[in-house]
Amino acid sequence: MLTNRAKYALKALLYLARKRGTGPIQASTIAEAESIPHKFLEAILIQLRNKGIIRSKVGKGGGHELVQDPDSIDVLTVIRAIDGPVAPLPCLSHTAYHRCDDCENESSCGVRQMLAKAHELQVRQLTKMTLADGLADDGDAGARTKGRPAKA
Repeated sequence: MLTNRAKYALKALLYLARKRGTGPIQASTIAEAESIPHKFLEAILIQLRNKGIIRSKVGKGGGHELVQDPDSIDVLTVIRAIDGPVAPLPCLSHTAYHRCDDCENESSCGVRQMLAKAHELQVRQLTKMTLADGLADDGDAGARTKGRPAKA
């Protein structure tokens, strides 16, 4: 399940994507527009900045903005930046693999085998989805991912 932290990160990034090109946007503006608790959002924005997804400017005219185009920021990258590994088991993780403490043989582990395919499909799908896909749902034709048809 997606945490509130990750959901708020995606909401904030979609807001920044919609406002791309208008200059840095203050956290308070994003928080109000997206109904995100301001202090919670500030912590999320720090994480996103530390992972290189957004840049922040302090002082007059300061705020936050995307570092890349919305079609270059995939959903999996955002979720991992906020929540860490997405695998249901540590032995399936692409970014934080370690053998399960109670596992004698990974290759014959029934739980691992059951969840492996679903996890791979999830990773593949979340990598294909970008912020631009979220904008396309808003009706912003210019933000659609290059080479992908508009969603009906």
